[in-house]
Amino acid sequence: MALSVSLAKTYAACANALIEKIGVKPRVIGSHGQTVRHRPENGFTVQLGSGAIIAEMTGVPTVTDFRAMDIALGGEGAPLVPAFHQAVFSASGERRAIVNIGGIANVTLLLADVAPRGFDTGPGNTLLDHWIRQHRKEPFDREGTWSASGNCAEKLLNELLSFDYFQLPPPKSTGLEEFNLEWLAGHDVGSIVPSDMQATLAELTARSIAAAVREQAPRATELYVCGGGAHNSDLLHRLSRCLPDMAIDTTAAVGLHPDWVEGAAFAWLAMRTINKQTGNLPSVTGARRKVVLGAIHYP
Repeated sequence: MALSVSLAKTYAACANALIEKIGVKPRVIGSHGQTVRHRPENGFTVQLGSGAIIAEMTGVPTVTDFRAMDIALGGEGAPLVPAFHQAVFSASGERRAIVNIGGIANVTLLLADVAPRGFDTGPGNTLLDHWIRQHRKEPFDREGTWSASGNCAEKLLNELLSFDYFQLPPPKSTGLEEFNLEWLAGHDVGSIVPSDMQATLAELTARSIAAAVREQAPRATELYVCGGGAHNSDLLHRLSRCLPDMAIDTTAAVGLHPDWVEGAAFAWLAMRTINKQTGNLPSVTGARRKVVLGAIHYP
């Protein structure tokens, strides 16, 4: 667990720098941590980043381990951000989809007449990032310029989209255990030009998101993107092409910068935890009931 301690020290140093800059000590810190294993079907999920270390180094109560209680109640433990999306982005009469494109992509469906729903749609940036690191030694495909330069391999794309996860009904969640370079290696990727493969992976992300929205929220009229994928111009273009009847923008258009949504969500969840308020949505995760999430570490 040395990595968990080291990561927590980095988190705490960042938090202390921010506290010093703004001159205000927060009531609580919410730290999701780094997921290294997510197996809700086996009853567990693992995130690195010791809450005890963060609380001790910052002097601020710290909430971690947000997913465990939902899983204990039979839920997926993910995604947890839809409750925050509902609180911040829902609007009377609007039919919206909020898509977070991190390593894994997840969608929140905010429709006027039904309970919020949400689930992981599949890969977001993870395959794109790993592929460009492997072939160009770059950390990520800035603005999607490399994927935009390639041509999608449609036959391979259809094979990838036939993967069992994409056919599962929600609630569902996934992670790097399923979507990784080893998974890709099980297909005929060696014959594909690397730039064409990058284009194919971008199309995989866009089409899997679009299919999820069409199937689960055919009446949605607006889609707002947050997370790192919001900076990928090529990915947003592909989404627009897949969903031509929807207005597509980033969450900045509805009041919150796309880089801040995930952090704000776990700060909001931590606030609810410290106030003994529930944080999960059974309509999203499949848990048996609403529950207070997380473990609180006091300095």
